[in-house]
Amino acid sequence: MGQGSVVGGGTRCLLKPCQTSPTAQFPYPATRMTDSTDRRLILLTAFEPSGDLHAAPVIAALKERCPDWEIVAWGGPHMEAAGATIMGNTATDGVMGIRGATRALEVRKIHQEILRWGEHRKIVVHLAVDSPSANLPLSAQLKTRGTRVLNLVAPQLWAWGAWRAKKVRRISDGLLCLLPFEERWFREREFVAKYVGHPVLCQPLDPEILKTERDGLPPGGPRILLLPGSRTSEIRANARLLVRAFELVQGRHRSAVATVVCTTDTTARVFREQFDRLPSAVHVRVGGLEGAIDWSEIAIAVSGTVSLDLARQAKPMVGVYRTSFFSCLGAKLLIKAPYLLLPNIIAGREIVPEFVPYSGGPEKIAQAAVEFIGDGRKRAQAADDLRRVANSFGDRDPGMLASLAVEHLARTGSITNAALDAIVQTQTLPGEPNASS
Repeated sequence: MGQGSVVGGGTRCLLKPCQTSPTAQFPYPATRMTDSTDRRLILLTAFEPSGDLHAAPVIAALKERCPDWEIVAWGGPHMEAAGATIMGNTATDGVMGIRGATRALEVRKIHQEILRWGEHRKIVVHLAVDSPSANLPLSAQLKTRGTRVLNLVAPQLWAWGAWRAKKVRRISDGLLCLLPFEERWFREREFVAKYVGHPVLCQPLDPEILKTERDGLPPGGPRILLLPGSRTSEIRANARLLVRAFELVQGRHRSAVATVVCTTDTTARVFREQFDRLPSAVHVRVGGLEGAIDWSEIAIAVSGTVSLDLARQAKPMVGVYRTSFFSCLGAKLLIKAPYLLLPNIIAGREIVPEFVPYSGGPEKIAQAAVEFIGDGRKRAQAADDLRRVANSFGDRDPGMLASLAVEHLARTGSITNAALDAIVQTQTLPGEPNASS
């Protein structure tokens, strides 16, 4: 699962990707690390598009501070654009789009590839980015070789699997949390953990970009934004549900229009493939998320990080994550968190409707959207609540802070809560002159 919520994932563009080369093949570069060199080897692994985006600013900051270090990654195009040597393309939709035993076998194959590559190399730090089911087993094996482990995006043990805390604590030297409340939760359970900010909320909106991205969006109203998710599996599960909900809304508001934002050309094609014919009022585009949010009046969104993009612009939303009846039942038994959509999790109450997970039809979703459309006071209250959620994240720069944590662990071989506190407070390594002084 992606970090965006207990159920679902999401992506947004933090760095401009370059043209990515094909997945590297053996033999790998011959450089090997020894104890006598100052050239350190840092390994990053990301197994989904959001992880690729989260990791890219960390890599860019590390390359600036430590230009001689070797930064190697199994990841995606944003990590490559930031300066990492990409050894395997693991952060596109491929692996995480596969389900069940086939996915487990594919992840295991990638682990074996990484472990073979690292067998005669001194990997100083492994920065495992999100995807705990894929990253934790790999980190555990690297730990036996003396590699230190940091997790960028804490596993959501507070929602499910709190009983796994001891195992995760044994594997991870430190957790870099993206949600404000996680620091306290993990520290109360004896983790080294620090809230470093969230990449969706660390940069201000650019009015010029919003204006440019709004160009060409359809006139009419009410204006409804449909966000079907970033993975092909999510799109296949949710696309028809979202469009059918919009059609029910349109039955009450004949001039309603919808914009669907897909993350890539591939996901847009997968979305269109779910329909013999799309309603004429539904318009599909690739990218331009921020402008589309600005254009919209409300959104119906698959649960994930995108709910924070919506919160940043205080846009009322209905959160959705469709799954089978039995998966839905299993989730209700396993997941202990009272809310599963990120804005509601942060607020500690339901400030926007969520159907996560959900195995029903479009009627309830459409009704929730219609209630927002018809009740200006309700929309205004939701907007105020979402603004408070977005403001609660502060203005920390997760890429820069995470890079300092990696550097500190690589240089000293250990990391503590006191060291992470100092890094966040001074935005420098412990012992370095304060950049603000």
